[in-house]
Amino acid sequence: MNLAVMKKLTPEQSEELLHILEDRFEKNMHRHEGLDWSNVQAKLEAAPEKLWSLHQMEATDGEPDVVAHDHEKDEYMFCDCSTESPKGRRSVCYDQAALEARKKHKPENSAINMAAAMEIELLTEVQYRTLQQLENFDKKTSSWIQTPADIRELGGALFCDYRFGHVFVYHNGADSYYGARGFRGALFV
Repeated sequence: MNLAVMKKLTPEQSEELLHILEDRFEKNMHRHEGLDWSNVQAKLEAAPEKLWSLHQMEATDGEPDVVAHDHEKDEYMFCDCSTESPKGRRSVCYDQAALEARKKHKPENSAINMAAAMEIELLTEVQYRTLQQLENFDKKTSSWIQTPADIRELGGALFCDYRFGHVFVYHNGADSYYGARGFRGALFV
């Protein structure tokens, strides 16, 4: 079966998702002041594969919304804006190597594998900190972020959360996983 066919929403699914995204966009203007939904919608309608990724973000409780616009590239950044790390993406280790390294009590998946399957990216530390300037997320949970290669080569991975009025960046073994740790994704349209 052709994967491109599988990664396309029906017209009904597209319409429903666009309605959800528009409603969220309008209710949260503080995340994207000065932007107009009609411009975002036009970009989405021109890129149905991006709608498929946003559908995946929505289906895993990420509550994606526009958080930035790059004027030079005319590109919008969608990010998971659920209050806590998306429920459908928790209890995962960092990447495939970490998943394979676990001998007992393996999680079902890894953050990097899930993000790749959804065709989104884990947030960088800078993106995570920028998101936290819009409102406070992960007050009870934490989210894996992109980890520099030198840290990952030593077996570690980074995650962030928001506690005591601050964003914290921590490290853990890449093979660790917790019920309160997932990941937030970014999608550029």
